Amino acid sequence: MKVHAERDRCIGAGLCTLHAPAVFDQEDDGMVVVLNETPTGTDADDARKVAEHLCPGKAVRITGG
Repeated sequence: MKVHAERDRCIGAGLCTLHAPAVFDQEDDGMVVVLNETPTGTDADDARKVAEHLCPGKAVRITGG
């Protein structure tokens, strides 16, 4: 699986960093940064939950996996 963050859709709510801190971080302006583009195990499950259910801006996209 690959994790993509569409920064133009990101609203900086921080839910991605709270729920998958091994995969996501935020810059000072609140925009998402992908730390682990190809997570595995629990990190991958957490990233998938963020993408499917938690990101209010629908800015996180998962491909492959």
